[in-house]
Amino acid sequence: MKQITAWRVIFRVALLFITLGLASWLTLNKWWLYLMLLIPVIIYQLVEMIRFQQKAQTELDQFVESVHYRDFSRHFNVAQAPTELQSLRKGFNEINSTFKVISREKETQYHYLQKILELVDTGILSYSIDDGEIGWMNESLKALLGIPYLKTIHSLEKRNETLYHAVLDLSPGGHEVVDIINGQVKSKVLLSATAFQTEGRLFKLIAFQNVSEALDETEAKAWQKLLSVMTHEIMNSVAPISSLADTLKNRIQAASGDPVAKAGAFDDIEVGIETIRRRSEGLLKFAETYRNLNKITQPNLKKVYVRDVFENLYQLMQPTLEKKNIEMDVVLKDPELMMEADTNLIEQVLINLVVNAIEAVKDKPDALITLSATRNAQQRVQLRVADNGSGIPAELMDKIFIPFFSTRKSGSGIGLSLCKQIMMVHRGNIQVQSLAGEGTMFTLQF
Repeated sequence: MKQITAWRVIFRVALLFITLGLASWLTLNKWWLYLMLLIPVIIYQLVEMIRFQQKAQTELDQFVESVHYRDFSRHFNVAQAPTELQSLRKGFNEINSTFKVISREKETQYHYLQKILELVDTGILSYSIDDGEIGWMNESLKALLGIPYLKTIHSLEKRNETLYHAVLDLSPGGHEVVDIINGQVKSKVLLSATAFQTEGRLFKLIAFQNVSEALDETEAKAWQKLLSVMTHEIMNSVAPISSLADTLKNRIQAASGDPVAKAGAFDDIEVGIETIRRRSEGLLKFAETYRNLNKITQPNLKKVYVRDVFENLYQLMQPTLEKKNIEMDVVLKDPELMMEADTNLIEQVLINLVVNAIEAVKDKPDALITLSATRNAQQRVQLRVADNGSGIPAELMDKIFIPFFSTRKSGSGIGLSLCKQIMMVHRGNIQVQSLAGEGTMFTLQF
């Protein structure tokens, strides 16, 4: 059809050129009679050409008008059109059909998006940045604010001035938590903003997410974890105290009927009671550091002998080690070695590490835990707790200091995390080296 139409147009133009050429030849030869007969033919050809152009222009204007007013239901009759215009009308009908499908898909997507925005719990508000006109406000936002309708964003100022200024001041990509009171209900709402442009107008889109329940749940979990930390640390200190007290009781009972052993027993009892007293005071001091949660823990730094720290730890842990048939070796080449530290906090770190070491070597027939202290090349004091236990798998080495991560089913996963925090407030660090099946060594560097 298109080829036939094209040949017809070419034929008309060619025929017009031939006619005009013939008229020019008749004029040159002054054959006026034949020229007068040819002029009506030329006029007829020109009129038909102009009429064809006007028909095509009219068809085009009608199509443009239907597109402008989005009247894609309009149909151009192909069968009754002139042959030259049939392909044009057919093309218009195909374009209209395509536009109709696109328009239907967009309308479906729009209604689908509307339903989604109405069903989500998050409040959605969009308004024009130029004049403040509200573009969209879903039902969730109306329920959250207790506002059935807003014409412009400026209408919000009379209802909630704080929220109004928070919305206006919030820049695209920003977030802010504000308090919203609806009746007797107070909620914390997270505002998130973004901007978009459509039809030459700039809009700001605000999402209102009620985070009260999430914050309450997070706060409850934080308290649970804090209590877990406190329980873990208290148990780590109380267990050896209880074991030491039980040992002292047995010593008293054994020496009660033996006057010769009584003198030596009293010396052991005095040392044991002093150890219990010191560790109890240390435990009270540890609990004191967590009393005011809004303050950063500041260690009470003093110059202390490393040998005193090791001796106190050994006295405290000895009954537990003897009960479990574990040997503890203390290596201190320089008895005068001193460090600046909070004794109570550092003892808590060492207790944690020794308790972990006891767990690691419990199945070893030649179980050994080694305490040692040296100065490194930078003259920094280093304390080490090593064991010949099961070791730590390589894939877990990066995770052991993560809070609440534990390799034991009964572990809370906060001991090593707390050790790291205590070393950080000492401006030091804790490092670990381990080989699976051979043992582990923790190094405290001050």
